[in-house]
Amino acid sequence: MKKTFEVTYEGHHIQVVNTWFSGERLYVDGTLQDEKVGFTLRGELSGSLERSNGGTENIKVSIGGMFTVRCRIFVDNVLIYPEEQVDI
Repeated sequence: MKKTFEVTYEGHHIQVVNTWFSGERLYVDGTLQDEKVGFTLRGELSGSLERSNGGTENIKVSIGGMFTVRCRIFVDNVLIYPEEQVDI
């Protein structure tokens, strides 16, 4: 089973791909930035965005679930995906 989560943030395309047996991958603008291989119930990925002024912003991804896979994407510790906060 494969599930893809995508968001555009300030002109950058961020994509998280989760598969049951191949693990999780984080792509930024089509470039692979992090990968976890194998089956897991909860995973974390990290990457960065290059800013036009030469600076960077950190990306953190939290992904997991047993029957339903959920994904949270943060840029510099601010939730950007899903757009609205989900109650826990």
